[in-house]
Amino acid sequence: MAKDMTLLWGSGSVPSWRVMIMLEEKQLQGYNQKLISLQKKEHKTQEVLDINPRGQLPAFKCGKHILNESYAACFFLENQYKSQGTKLIPDSPDAQALMYQRLFEAVPLYQKIVEIVLYNYRVPEGERHDSAVQRNKEGLTAELKLWEGYLNKTDCCLAGKEFTLADVLFFPNVAFLFRLGLSSERYPALAKYYNSLKDRPSIKASWPPHWHEPPELDVMKTICYLNPAQWIY
Repeated sequence: MAKDMTLLWGSGSVPSWRVMIMLEEKQLQGYNQKLISLQKKEHKTQEVLDINPRGQLPAFKCGKHILNESYAACFFLENQYKSQGTKLIPDSPDAQALMYQRLFEAVPLYQKIVEIVLYNYRVPEGERHDSAVQRNKEGLTAELKLWEGYLNKTDCCLAGKEFTLADVLFFPNVAFLFRLGLSSERYPALAKYYNSLKDRPSIKASWPPHWHEPPELDVMKTICYLNPAQWIY
């Protein structure tokens, strides 16, 4: 089955990592894969464009089906391989509703992370505007405040005790935050979640190779709130 799949991926690409975790959870190892260098702009080569005309990663083929959006790929794999590997959509209506709510709520979180990273990485320091920096920080801080509250009310995973599709899609966001310097002391619930899952076999097996080296950016170290009434940046 996995031999009919092809994944072109980038090290540290959160969407790529989601698909890789999913493939591990569904016991679909042995798929055709190639590490694409984002630094060398290999994601704009014809090899990638033939699968993903947007020139983005991942570029994923499952048989004759092309699924380049990580959410789409993960849902497709769960539906196609329900009886294989980890069951990632719970039967309980309560857990299922919470899982769907949290996994789609993770979309704006990732967008806010990317806004900060791209502004710091692509805009020269002398051309950055304080108002834009502040606005981006405020957006992410408000989002993280929500997730701290959510995770304080759950067990080890987003929808309860069981690892679900929501965790497949959400965990790489959290790992990216801590990779970029988010404070464990300031965000203890997020840190607990991260530490409880980072050694899960599917996550360890697909860990971004270059993340074993020190990060180039620490843009999240100043993201902080003290309490709901007092914000510090």
